[in-house]
Amino acid sequence: MMSKRTAKKFLQFSFLPLAIFTIVLIVPFVNGVYYTFTDWDGFEATKLVGFDNYVKSFQDPTFWATLRFTGLFVVVSMVAVNAVAFGLALIVTSKLRSRNILRTFFFVPNLIGGVVLGVIWQFIFNSALVSIANKYDWELFKESWLNDTNKAFWALIIVTVWQSSGYMMIVYITGLISIEQDVLEASQIDGASPVRTLLTIKIPLMAQAFTIALFLTLRGGFMAYDVNLALTGGGPFRETELISMHIFQDAFANGNFGTGQSKAVVMFIVVALAALFQVTISKRYEVQR
Repeated sequence: MMSKRTAKKFLQFSFLPLAIFTIVLIVPFVNGVYYTFTDWDGFEATKLVGFDNYVKSFQDPTFWATLRFTGLFVVVSMVAVNAVAFGLALIVTSKLRSRNILRTFFFVPNLIGGVVLGVIWQFIFNSALVSIANKYDWELFKESWLNDTNKAFWALIIVTVWQSSGYMMIVYITGLISIEQDVLEASQIDGASPVRTLLTIKIPLMAQAFTIALFLTLRGGFMAYDVNLALTGGGPFRETELISMHIFQDAFANGNFGTGQSKAVVMFIVVALAALFQVTISKRYEVQR
């Protein structure tokens, strides 16, 4: 059992962080869940309505369409971001003389705000690429990708990969440099090729980095809002509207705060279950060192 002295020290050091965590996160979350069972109008709640807000949310076809689109976006962006980030990490941990410059170059997009990033790429897709395509007769870019539902999806993926891969690269760099050099040298002595060393030694020994990076990209995909707002605005015809934007529009644009909050709670449950599943599966492949 914890002694009184230990308990006193624990309280001295943990009370303030726990109090801030409770006030900033726990209390608003509990209030938010409570409001889903009321007729909350953004200012006050006058009565309990039971599960009516959840029923209305589940009966909204736009909500399900948005959730499916978000799921597809999360899966594709998670695979693409991590594949590119791991490739970049391999490049900047090689023996290239310019590897330090490349690290900075690859990481810089992550420092640009999502709204600014969306505006920049909106100009690229709407004007720059269209002008170049018309000049050189590139059929693929003659029409703005943001005006086509399928192409707008891939535009979102491209911008997300461009922004996020540099940050995930840092996670993979940490995993790569944490591998003991003795193990790598032993594989070279045994005649293992670079590809075999990568597949049988590096990747298994840095599985923890994959767990972290996959979790971060999964969470980021579900929470994406600023790039979606600035790049496509959910268009055309709300076909590229991600779940975060849908909830915001339902609550603040349409004034449906009860259903908007209930959709936010549903999203929280979906993200929590998806993250738990991903972490559980990833943990199985981690090697104990």
